[in-house]
Amino acid sequence: MNRALRWMREELFNGFGNSLLTLIMTALLMWTLPKLASWALMHAVFRADADACRAIEHAGACWGVISEKLRAILFGRYPYELQWRPAAGLVVTFAVLGASAVPRLWRKSLVLAWVVAIAGFIVLMHGGVAGLEVVPTSRWGGLPLTLLLSVVGLAVAFPMGVLLALGRRSPWPVLRFICATYIEIIRGVPLISVLFMASFMLPLLLPQGFQLDVLLRVLVGITLFTAAYLAEVVRGGLQAVPQGQWMAARALGLQPWQVQRHVVLPQALRAVVPALVNSFIGTFKDTSLVMIVSLYELTGALTLALGGDPTWRPFYLEGYLFIAAIYWAFCFGMSQYSRWIERRLNARPVRVSA
Repeated sequence: MNRALRWMREELFNGFGNSLLTLIMTALLMWTLPKLASWALMHAVFRADADACRAIEHAGACWGVISEKLRAILFGRYPYELQWRPAAGLVVTFAVLGASAVPRLWRKSLVLAWVVAIAGFIVLMHGGVAGLEVVPTSRWGGLPLTLLLSVVGLAVAFPMGVLLALGRRSPWPVLRFICATYIEIIRGVPLISVLFMASFMLPLLLPQGFQLDVLLRVLVGITLFTAAYLAEVVRGGLQAVPQGQWMAARALGLQPWQVQRHVVLPQALRAVVPALVNSFIGTFKDTSLVMIVSLYELTGALTLALGGDPTWRPFYLEGYLFIAAIYWAFCFGMSQYSRWIERRLNARPVRVSA
């Protein structure tokens, strides 16, 4: 009890301005929360009954739309009878994600596990092997597509970003100019422009008769865009490493690439963990923009699920709140894991190996 009172005095009432803000926010919450609870819980309809939802005339939430359209929201236009395949791919991906969160499992075999998981995910989604029916990428959607775009895009963009950051600090002027030009051009345009170029302009530059799948083009665009931003984050970490670290490692006889790999990069990446995770979260949320090029990820799948059904169309708000909850869960999980990693790294000294 004393500890709670002390925390309140130090954090909430440690000055006139902070005390006034605390009282205002408390009053606002006391006014808002009862109304929100009444709408979301007390007068809400939880069963998939459209007549009951219309009868309350928006006085309460219609959560029945979630149970009615759940599979359409999660899997988009993927054939209904084959949705076990993307569901199995999600289970495998979540299993590897969980294993990746355990530091004791950070071995080379984990990289192989990721390669196998992503390849298996794509095979399950597409089919064409082991008697699986082929499902074109134009039918992919929902949460599997969101996860595929973000995971594969980040997995390829991160090493690209590291190489671009090292290239921008290279002693070779030509390499430094190329990397800096690429980074500044990509960072100077919005992602939506990159997606339009990848979807509509890139095919015009390809040889006649040669076609790239739209999903692959969009994935390339997301990867190139993310790599440019990650490069600047990593470059900030490289600049934070004291020059004496480089000089000391060179004095010990390490080659330049050994210095970067064993001395500089571990310290640089450790210093920018919060910024890296912030970029990962941004990329995960930016996948929602692919709807403009007719790829219906999680947000687009909701539009498809409700837009063509006049019975449930009035209940978009509940659907978007459900989508927001999914995004929040993923982003909050990444944020909390980032904080745990920071505490773990700060509790251990950096190990420099030759």
